[in-house]
Amino acid sequence: MAYPQTTKTIVTAADISRTVDRIAHQILEKTEGARDAVLLGIPTRGFPLARRLAARIATFEDVAIPVGVLDVTLYRDDLRMRGARAIGKTQIPPAGIDGRLVILVDDVLFSGRTVRAALDALGDLGRPRAVQLAVLVDRGHRELPIRADYVGKNIPTSLVESVRVRLTESDGTDEVHLYPGRQHSGTKHPSTEQAAAPSSGAAEREVPA
Repeated sequence: MAYPQTTKTIVTAADISRTVDRIAHQILEKTEGARDAVLLGIPTRGFPLARRLAARIATFEDVAIPVGVLDVTLYRDDLRMRGARAIGKTQIPPAGIDGRLVILVDDVLFSGRTVRAALDALGDLGRPRAVQLAVLVDRGHRELPIRADYVGKNIPTSLVESVRVRLTESDGTDEVHLYPGRQHSGTKHPSTEQAAAPSSGAAEREVPA
């Protein structure tokens, strides 16, 4: 289905650049230099955002943070409600995630269901010390008790609106658009609001014993 023609640019390329820098500084401050951190991007746009964050952290503190990609397709709770979907790749850094601080990275946080799927996927890959979430945009309307630890922009929306992040790596440009009038089906639109956030009310989710 085509998007409505009336759109609004709510975040510019300059805004995205400044936001990535700010989140990188916040990660360094909240993780004591991010020495044991691993960044895992959720496809599609979470992965390039994770790589940008790692690059900026390396610039600011000369810390090399491992970056990977975490596909959550098989862990989504809406598989039976959608048609067949291609399974993406999951690539975990060679040192793994056991005992590490894993920071999930995604573009938009919406219902929280993608984050829940990401947490389930992590459980099959290892046992991190803790899990945090960084998102470029939080548009509200959570359906699960999940929140992000690092938020670039809080953007109030209605359920009939859609938020689309565009990044140079996948779309040829950096910007965020707001599309009015798209009906909400109870889950995120797969190409626009792949959201993630791993905490149940606390800033950091400790993995229980």
